[in-house]
Amino acid sequence: MTAYRPIRELTRAVAALLVLALAAYPLDWAVWRVRVAAGGGMGQAQVSHFTAAELKGGKETYYFDGTSAVDCSESLFPEAGSGACWWLAGHPQMIDRY
Repeated sequence: MTAYRPIRELTRAVAALLVLALAAYPLDWAVWRVRVAAGGGMGQAQVSHFTAAELKGGKETYYFDGTSAVDCSESLFPEAGSGACWWLAGHPQMIDRY
């Protein structure tokens, strides 16, 4: 009977992680809505814009289109149609491919 104990503990751990993952988004959204109601919750991040054009032979060339301040949500997940500020801070380049 003790051989099944590790399997039971592993099942409980996986179930707990699944519950935490499912609860993360609604909790993040609720905290973000409270911040928005208090006058915060949104920020801006500086992003560099590039246009990538395909060339012959599978090569690409990049054209710098400038930098701009992009609205972002100060939350774990993207909210209000904007990316999360922590993500944009870590990925400050937006590339449009044509």
